Amino acid sequence: MAKVKYTPYLFLLPAVLLLLIFKMYPIVLGFKTSLYTESFIGNIESFAGFDNYTGLFTDTVFWKSVYVTLFLNVFINPIQVVLSFILAILLNKKLKGISLFRSINLLPVVVSLPIACILWNIMLSPEQGIVNSILNFLHLPQQPFLASQHQAIWIIIAIATWKGVGYWSVFLLAGLQEVPDSLYEAANIDGASKWEQFKNVTFPLMKRPLTFVTVTDTVTNFLLFAPMYLLTKGGPQNSTNVLMLESYNSAFVYSDPGRASAIVMLLLILILTIIALQFRMLRSKV
Repeated sequence: MAKVKYTPYLFLLPAVLLLLIFKMYPIVLGFKTSLYTESFIGNIESFAGFDNYTGLFTDTVFWKSVYVTLFLNVFINPIQVVLSFILAILLNKKLKGISLFRSINLLPVVVSLPIACILWNIMLSPEQGIVNSILNFLHLPQQPFLASQHQAIWIIIAIATWKGVGYWSVFLLAGLQEVPDSLYEAANIDGASKWEQFKNVTFPLMKRPLTFVTVTDTVTNFLLFAPMYLLTKGGPQNSTNVLMLESYNSAFVYSDPGRASAIVMLLLILILTIIALQFRMLRSKV
C-alpha cells in the first residue's frame, strides 16, 4: 500500500529536480547577485543590500526601458493573439490543398530569429533595401525604418509578429480541431448565424488554448531580445531599449552584474504580475 502511495511522487521527482536546478536555482542566484556590487579592480564583490534597486528607481535610462517594454507588449501581444486566432480559423477550413497552406504558415517559424532579423534588416535598408525601392517605384517617400526612433519599435513588432503568429496559430488550430462538429450541426439546425456560432460555440470552447497562448506569448515578448540586439542596439535614442537589452548591457557592456540581476528580478516581478492579471481577466470574461 505504501509503495502505491509514493510511486507517483517518485515518477515526478526527476521533473521536480530539473525544475529546481534549471529554474529555481538561477532565480535565487540572480537575486543574490543583485544584492552585491562588483569592483572593476580584481572582481571583488561587496554586499550592497538593495542599493542596486534604489539606484534603478532614480535611473532615467531604466525607466525609459520600462516604458519601451510595456509599450511593446501592450501592442504586440493582442496583435499576435488576434492574428493567430484568425489564421487558425482559416487553416481549420476543410478546403482542397489546405495542408499546403498549413505548411506555408510554418515557414517563418522554421527560420531562426537571427537569420530573420538579418533578412529584414537587408529589406529595410534605407539606401538599398527592397522596401524603399518599391516605395521609390511607386513615387512614395522613402522611409528610415530602423533608423527612426518613431518607426523602429513598430518594425520590431512587425518582425516578431511575422515570426510568431504562425507558431501560436498551431496551438489554436489544435484547439479548434477539438471542438466537436456535432455542436456546429446543432447550431445550424437552430438557425444560428456564423457569428453566433463563433460567439456561443467556438470562443467559449477555446478558453484553455487562448489562455495558454496569451500567457506564453506574453512571457515570450517580455523576454524578447534578439531583434533589438541585432538590429538597433536599443536605439535610436533608446526607443527600442527593452529591459532584457538593458540588463544585457549592464552585465556585458558596463560590467555591472548587480544592476543587471536587479533589472532581471524586477522584470520577473513585472511578468508575474501581468500574468496574474491575465489569468483573472480570462477567467472572469470567458
